[in-house]
Amino acid sequence: MSAFNLASFIANNNQDEAQKILHNAMKSFDNIAISFSGAEDVVLIDMAVKANKNVAVFSLDTGRLHPETYRFMEQVRQHYNINIDILSPDREALETFTRHKGLFSFFEEGHKECCGIRKVQPLKRKLATLDAWITGQRKDQSPGTRNVLAFAEKDSAFSHDEKTLFKFNPLANWSSEDVWNYIKMFDVPYNELHAKGFTSIGCEPCTRPILPNQHEREGRWWWEESDNKECGLHVGNLIPTAQP
Repeated sequence: MSAFNLASFIANNNQDEAQKILHNAMKSFDNIAISFSGAEDVVLIDMAVKANKNVAVFSLDTGRLHPETYRFMEQVRQHYNINIDILSPDREALETFTRHKGLFSFFEEGHKECCGIRKVQPLKRKLATLDAWITGQRKDQSPGTRNVLAFAEKDSAFSHDEKTLFKFNPLANWSSEDVWNYIKMFDVPYNELHAKGFTSIGCEPCTRPILPNQHEREGRWWWEESDNKECGLHVGNLIPTAQP
């Protein structure tokens, strides 16, 4: 792969549809993968599979997901006939954490430490093997953290001095309605929890259905008083992103 020019990519794709942004990102990098967990991500998988049958996909298994989510992951694997790289937490780190803190420390101490072990560290190990990754983030998902989300950016959280990691968010300008219109139009699989009032779906203890007129992220870590409803996977959303 030749040196990737982020500024040129943004200039050439700024008015393009999400599908074209996704396809151009995949053309720009051989070593690129889609991060899969929710409805937006399956939209991306659907788009990518139609363009490239060898699309790489990975997902985080925290060990605390809903049974419906595990069934959903298998449904997606079979529906698209793809391999999904399932990432698990480090066994020793997790055992030490639960031995000292128990299984529900996040209700008293906040979710950051638990998410760090179950989600962030496995993701960090995976991203160290990639040159770029693709996410289903949308600007309107989380007020205060994703409202200035770019569709292409340097990943400030997981890059380091020896390597720059790039991140693509093709659905940045989409709404929830856009996502579900696509799902219905193309018969895309989705987590059955959505039919039970769940919108943003994470670990079972940390996710609940939302009430009418609540924002979709209100069902995540509801016991915490914070507008920054992030687990650390997209920690770059919480700090200014460097200009290309």
